[in-house]
Amino acid sequence: MDFKEIGLKKGKILMLLPGTCCDYQTNFSSVIPELSEKYHLICVNYDGFDGTDSVFTDMLTVTKKIENYINANHGGKIDGALGSSLGSSFVGQLIQRKVVHIDHGIFGSPDLDQCGKTLAWLQSKLVVPMLTGFTASENKKLKTKEKLKKFFLMNDETASKFVECFSKFNPESVKNEYYTDLLTHLNNDISVEHTKAHFIYANKMGKKYLNRYKKYFHNPDIREFNMQHEQWLFGEKEYAMPVLNAIDDFMQMPV
Repeated sequence: MDFKEIGLKKGKILMLLPGTCCDYQTNFSSVIPELSEKYHLICVNYDGFDGTDSVFTDMLTVTKKIENYINANHGGKIDGALGSSLGSSFVGQLIQRKVVHIDHGIFGSPDLDQCGKTLAWLQSKLVVPMLTGFTASENKKLKTKEKLKKFFLMNDETASKFVECFSKFNPESVKNEYYTDLLTHLNNDISVEHTKAHFIYANKMGKKYLNRYKKYFHNPDIREFNMQHEQWLFGEKEYAMPVLNAIDDFMQMPV
């Protein structure tokens, strides 16, 4: 695990948790400069995605390591945690488990998909080869890059960064991350005193995800944006600035 603290020394603490098959350097690269001017950031890279020979084992083991870090270095409490996609599963677990306290859990347009072992195994058999195969050759890298540019409207530089990110991690870590995320369930109607759950809802994902947010958390604060999944993180100001403003609103709310 890799934890790097940057930004304001005495600002509100905001933890950044990256998504599937990604490190924080790539996932949050376009918004870290802006966020670091306002917050004390804790940037996290999980086992298997931290530049070492470690392997990602399962979501709960990594959750416990995050909890241990918060307890050891910040007295068991932080002001906010922002999860990108799968990173939101960690935010949900940190809130639900109540081993540490988070004032503001910020969920970055997650799918929050969960299922039993059989279906998780089947989904992994289908999806993981695609995730690890996107960059198996130069031709596939080029095709993946063009798809990212077309679907998410990424510029060429950003698309190249994500393609390179996908290609540098151990397939075993990718498999374990994807599979155990499906098995790491959230309860329904989660409510923790003095904690607020905020959701960045990318409405182009579809309303079934909006319904999940309302299912798993009691009275969540949901902000709707006309964009694709996590499109605000891909370098375009027209998507990033409204979400960054919403994050500022979240972090200032009383709990």
